[in-house]
Amino acid sequence: MKIIIKRFDTSLPMPEYKTSGAAAFDLYVREETTIPAKKVVLVPLNIALQLPENHWALLSARSSLHKQGLMLANGIGVGDYDYRGDGDEYKAALWNFTDEPVVLQKGDRVVQMIVMSRESVEFEEVKKFNTDDRGGFGSTGK
Repeated sequence: MKIIIKRFDTSLPMPEYKTSGAAAFDLYVREETTIPAKKVVLVPLNIALQLPENHWALLSARSSLHKQGLMLANGIGVGDYDYRGDGDEYKAALWNFTDEPVVLQKGDRVVQMIVMSRESVEFEEVKKFNTDDRGGFGSTGK
């Protein structure tokens, strides 16, 4: 699959898969960014994409992000197919859960992206299901 990409700062590398079996590619912080303690900051990730039709992008934290005292404020990020304008730079909403400011340097890798296919669903509403309840959240184990 080919994806049209724009880098806002061409001195930073193109996104790439770091191993042949990697599911996601890392994105780079475009500019030094300070995230104050207990605050959320939108961190620019240096790319805009024009995804193929019926595809979307999932942004997730790199597994080491928590070691910096940061996490994605919204758990994951979703880049819709129609987020594709010239200025539509992907950003990560990062929450600093520490008591000190965290400084990200230009070029730091903080999130990763997976491009996935999308299938629209059609809903059929019913009054009652014809299957048994499982027992609620966490019902399969302790």
